[in-house]
Amino acid sequence: MGVKPLSAFDLSLAAGLVVALALCSWRLRLGLEKRMAISALRTTVQLLLIGQVLRVLFAHASFPFVFAISMVMLMVAGREVGARQHRRIKGFSGWLLGTGSMFVSSFAVAFFALAIVIANDPWYTPQYAIPLLGMLLGNTMNGIALSMDRLTESLWQQRRMVEQRLLLGRTSLEAIHELRQQAMRSGMIPIINSMAAAGLVSLPGMMTGQILGGSSPMDAVKYQILIMFLICAGTGFGVVTAITLTCRKLFDDRQRLRLEVLQKQ
Repeated sequence: MGVKPLSAFDLSLAAGLVVALALCSWRLRLGLEKRMAISALRTTVQLLLIGQVLRVLFAHASFPFVFAISMVMLMVAGREVGARQHRRIKGFSGWLLGTGSMFVSSFAVAFFALAIVIANDPWYTPQYAIPLLGMLLGNTMNGIALSMDRLTESLWQQRRMVEQRLLLGRTSLEAIHELRQQAMRSGMIPIINSMAAAGLVSLPGMMTGQILGGSSPMDAVKYQILIMFLICAGTGFGVVTAITLTCRKLFDDRQRLRLEVLQKQ
């Protein structure tokens, strides 16, 4: 039995709940109704658009097409990383730092899963590659954004303490050791909490989708365990890479703190 198709009317009923929440925000003067409406509109347009793209992609699977879609996803995710930080690194280097960290972690983990674990033929089959990479990028993006935001904000607030440590002869890594640890924890805790609660508190999205699509619950469970492990690894490696590169960017060759490279949103 396949998934029961949803009509436009069915979706409008769900949208009514968002409208009701927006009205509640307006009544309570939370100021979130505009952002909520824009986000809901973006979700609708973006998902409808990607649905059409994936329909064509699945019908004409080719590595260049899959790679091009993957690069678009990566570049958009890199932009979102910068947009979610209160104090981000200025210019193109800030975008490149987040994007490069996601490329190193998410693409490496995705290739490992597709070519070695799942081992489909060809390994870049879009039905597997695009959803898997999308889940990895989405979670890695959140982890990197949280960790970088925590690091830059902490450095800004505690800049005098860090500079005092540097004056006392500490290296840059020694001066911000605790801040680096806290930033990395901030980026990894969400996925660790998700793994701890999976199955008991929540049924993850991929597992739910497979069950709704008619897959065996045990097959869905096995795929979900694989996905959770991959997301954990991708997020963790991405966070470590991003924080390491950010720390290098925030200090010069003479171990001096360079907060002028930060830009407040």
